[in-house]
Amino acid sequence: MSTYNKQAFEAAKTQYEALGVDVEKALTKLKDIKISIHCWQGDDVEGFLFNQELSGGISVTGNHPGKASNGAELRSDLEEALKHIPGKHKINLHGIYAESEEAIDLDEIEPKHFENWVRWAKENGLGLDFNPTCFSHEKSEDGFTLAHPDKSIRDFWIEHCKKSRKIGEYFGKELGQPSTTNIWVPDGYKDTPVDRLTPRKRLMESLDEIFKEEIDESYNIDTLESKLFGIGSESYVVGSHEFYMGYSLTRNKQILLDAGHYHPTEVVSNKLSALNLFTKGLSLHVSRPVRWDSDHVVTLDDELNEIAKELIYNDLLKSTTVGLDFFDASINRVAAWVIGTRNMQKALLKALLDPINELKEVEQSGDFTRRLALQEEMKMYPFGAIWNEFCSRNDAEPGLDWYEPIKKYEENILQERGI
Repeated sequence: MSTYNKQAFEAAKTQYEALGVDVEKALTKLKDIKISIHCWQGDDVEGFLFNQELSGGISVTGNHPGKASNGAELRSDLEEALKHIPGKHKINLHGIYAESEEAIDLDEIEPKHFENWVRWAKENGLGLDFNPTCFSHEKSEDGFTLAHPDKSIRDFWIEHCKKSRKIGEYFGKELGQPSTTNIWVPDGYKDTPVDRLTPRKRLMESLDEIFKEEIDESYNIDTLESKLFGIGSESYVVGSHEFYMGYSLTRNKQILLDAGHYHPTEVVSNKLSALNLFTKGLSLHVSRPVRWDSDHVVTLDDELNEIAKELIYNDLLKSTTVGLDFFDASINRVAAWVIGTRNMQKALLKALLDPINELKEVEQSGDFTRRLALQEEMKMYPFGAIWNEFCSRNDAEPGLDWYEPIKKYEENILQERGI
């Protein structure tokens, strides 16, 4: 039985409107928000170019059957997930998802190796984002890439990043919407280094070389992603938050904030308004860290709600790209996309349905009692009925109605592939 109930929506709408919330406006706004959905959930970050063990401080656990092993399978899985996600979105790719008939290395990737992705994106009304893959490669085995002491290795990764920016530009031109090309490198030391400065100088010089060519931001937007630590870089990461904040602000680049890349007591939500004052834009990799950067599937938890509130309350979405970044092989990989993306949308809807103007007014007047009362009361409001209406209007199943189709896809497609 469907969980959709029109009467429940009308009753919930009346309840929200009594607080001055324009429900129809909220539904329209949510429809226009594009989420950048990461392709690597579907194949455990393996890609198609190499048979290389995952490295760079990254780990995927689980052996659920049905992992995609080529572009056709991965796109099929994404299509299935997108059927159950309301709205039109973007797909985020890595360099390792190039498709080539001949053997190529990462410094040789070109737009032609992503023509299948562009053709598919056009057919499905999607945008594409991009990332150079600076890990899981013989030239990154010692944990260094753009900050490597060997110039020949640095040059290899510089060329890969240059090629990646051109692929982002190609996506932007072909699809009529800018592509975000994000650089993250795993460079760092397992134990305490003697010299923290020199690797950062090398990274700065490598990035300056990568960005020498100006690319129109209507096609490609450059972002830089920091990290606190990784497996094998527990004591020192070259590309720290402070490094990339300084670099991006002085080079007019965007900063990408990953929800799992900070101290356990730090939260991304508290950084958005501060950085927004000084940058022309931000990007997010929304994930769910559990004790460390463990990239669990996004759930509708407190921090996700706080991220959404910051984006909605302060009108930051016009200058912020919202992307996801998790990889879980212990559950159905297609379902993971659906659950995580829908949760991101649910958090945004919850924020859109808050009486934002009244909340701000009572705070500015010093009525903190009313502020707290409103904040707590809104937790009880029936936003689920509004969410179900949003799904119904945008050709996606409300509630858990998506689950059985996903199970059938698993039985008919995924299980046939094996582990």
